[in-house]
Amino acid sequence: MVVVGAGVTGLLSAVRCALAGHHVTVLDRDAIPNPNSTSFDQHRAVRALDPADLAASRRIAVAHRRWMGLEALTGSKFYRRVGMITAWAADEVDTVLKAAAAVDLPVSLVEPDDLPHVRFPEGTVGLLEKHGGILLADHALQVLVRWLTDQPNVSLRPWQEVKAVDPDTGRVYLPDAEYLDSDLTLVATGPWSKDLVDLPMVLHRQTLVYLKPPEQLAPAWERTPGIGRIGTRGHAWMLPPGDGTLLKVSSASVCREADVVTTGSAVEERRWAEQVLGEQILTEPDRYTVMAVKRCHYLVDAETGAAHLVRIGPRTWARTASGGDGFRTAPLVAEKILQALTTDYQEGTI
Repeated sequence: MVVVGAGVTGLLSAVRCALAGHHVTVLDRDAIPNPNSTSFDQHRAVRALDPADLAASRRIAVAHRRWMGLEALTGSKFYRRVGMITAWAADEVDTVLKAAAAVDLPVSLVEPDDLPHVRFPEGTVGLLEKHGGILLADHALQVLVRWLTDQPNVSLRPWQEVKAVDPDTGRVYLPDAEYLDSDLTLVATGPWSKDLVDLPMVLHRQTLVYLKPPEQLAPAWERTPGIGRIGTRGHAWMLPPGDGTLLKVSSASVCREADVVTTGSAVEERRWAEQVLGEQILTEPDRYTVMAVKRCHYLVDAETGAAHLVRIGPRTWARTASGGDGFRTAPLVAEKILQALTTDYQEGTI
């Protein structure tokens, strides 16, 4: 098996297939793990409940258990099981609770007054997913790479340019006329997938703001879950600090389409950061220190706006559209790739 791209999807697929005894080669245009990949960040959220899509909720709930299994496999801790909260209008709560019960997700109500350092939209209450939390993303990637490095059936090739991938044969073309053949090739190069795969995709750009809370609130933040659907219009979200990470905030309002992956100017990103902070995510925001502002890029399917795994040839698969869910669902993709390697598995929604 050949994996092109050492983000979370590529690395977890390599882990799953190596465990099953397959020989795996992982290629990346940068270091492994790639510090410039969309996956490489302080934290990512794990949550499952989508009241509008119970089938997806059931599938993604499995990812919670898979991440715990990966901690056991590697002997490292990178999953803070602090839970995830979403804010819902009071008249929606009964419907959401019924949806959670239908998919056997343990949840509980949280009153906004219980988290006085966070602003909930007017007239909303929080719903806590107990089987959810925060992945220490860049730490997890480093742990996975260390595990892969110790496996005799795995070859990691950083700083490796891939010129092209033949979707019909799965052959991977490298510089100097070198090529690699395999039983299965997975292309998972995040926002750079457009260079290798011809599928209808849309590139999105997002601005993330990293904050240091005041010392007096540090204990409260250590106990705070991740929270979504907050702020002035319910478009914002935040991931709490803990285990060496900062408080991260952003909003769907600063997600915009882009033509290419660029670093951008500090002045431009500062304007977007001001828009994020203007959504009143926090009470007493002036007590927080902005430590960093970062932009990230990700691809989504042009038709659905979602993430999926696509079979683009008899031996070639692509996880080109990952969206904001790419990290939490990566263990599910890895399982599908193993199935594709060992059976005649057909593409499907993840």
